[in-house]
Parts: sequence; C-alpha cells; structure tokens
Amino acid sequence: MSPLAVEAVTKRYGDVLALDGCSLELEATGLHCLLGPNGSGKTTLIRLLLGLERPTSGTVSRGDVAVGTGFQQPSFYPSLTVRENLAVFGQFHDDGGEAWREELLDGLGLRPALDRRAGDLSGGFARKLDLALAFQARPAVVVLDEPLSGLDDVSRERLLEFLRAYAADGNAILVSTHRITTFAPHLDRLTVLHDGSVVLDRPRADLAVDDPETLQQRYVDLVLGRED
Repeated sequence: MSPLAVEAVTKRYGDVLALDGCSLELEATGLHCLLGPNGSGKTTLIRLLLGLERPTSGTVSRGDVAVGTGFQQPSFYPSLTVRENLAVFGQFHDDGGEAWREELLDGLGLRPALDRRAGDLSGGFARKLDLALAFQARPAVVVLDEPLSGLDDVSRERLLEFLRAYAADGNAILVSTHRITTFAPHLDRLTVLHDGSVVLDRPRADLAVDDPETLQQRYVDLVLGRED
C-alpha cells in the first residue's frame, strides 16, 4: 500500500486552477522525484499529500506512517541554537536516538554550526538544519521541496549520498525540484508536472535515458511540447 497518494485531484484557488485531475502514488521505498517548472503545481500537490490543503475534488490517501517534511522556506526557532532546536523538536515526536542525531550531524555537515544561533545561520546551514529536523524522527516517509536550494556543491553531494543511503534502507523520499540532473543518477521514479497536470510518470528503468543532461533536455522538450 502506498504511504501517500492522490487520485484525480483538482485544486482551485478562486478562478485559478492549480491542479487539474492529478494522480500520483508514492511507493513504499525509494527516491521519487516530482519535476516541474515554476508554477506547475508541485508545492500545491505536496501540501495536499501532507494534509495541509484540501482538494477541490478527488481523493488524497495517507497511510499510517511517520512523515518528515522540509519546505523551500526553512522552519525552526531562530532564537535557539542548532543544538537547542534539535532538542526542542525532538520532544514533539519519537526521537531517532543519540546515535542517529550524531549521524545526521555528520551526514548533513551540520556539526560546525551546532552551537550557533539558528537565526544567524547562513542560507546553507539553515537548509541543513531544516533537513536535520525533517529526518530527526527517522520517518518512513520524507517529503522535501527543493532541498538543494542554498547548498554549495560539496553540501549537495553530501546530501545526495545521505538521501541515497536513507532510501536504500527501506524508506521513501519524495523530492520536488525543477532541475533533474543532480538527482537523475539516484532516482527510482520520475513524475513530471506541468500546468497542474501530470504529463509523465514512470519508473527510472523505463525512461531509457542514462545521461542526466539528456534527461533534463527530454523534460524541457516535453514541457515545451516538443515530445509526445
């Protein structure tokens, strides 16, 4: 059974049609990328999956699993240090334990900022803290909206390795992005959203494209109507 799914979902904001009959099913394990240009409806779809919005029509299904989330705008207590944020958020749910917290600090490269005030963090470290909070409870499902935003190349590679290992350990990760090249070697399934509609939804093995740049160009061609 899929931990998160939407079926024939439509979402309107007044006269604006944000999603038009979308269906998406997250598999129980693996890295699933939701790809689409700005304004395609990715964030709206994610908010529906998480229960933060209600659909205008259609069905949203959520299994009884723990879900970690990370949005484009990091969310934490700016007056607390990184260490204090981890402690406070750890009281809201079953914590993954001390060993897991240590693994998060090293895996995400957050340890150098442990005793800094969160409100004083650079954009990159703010992103790392938000990611650490998303994974802190060691959830079976993690949903991330543009998680690479603000990260340098080294931090991006570190995060990709972390995500790959986490998914390989039997967990499901849904990543929303507008550029697929970085994720292409690691993803298990790709869904392309354009103008509020799903225009492609396939396992990675069925895409028959090995080169990340070629896959990105195929996506651009699809959105621009150059490919059926």
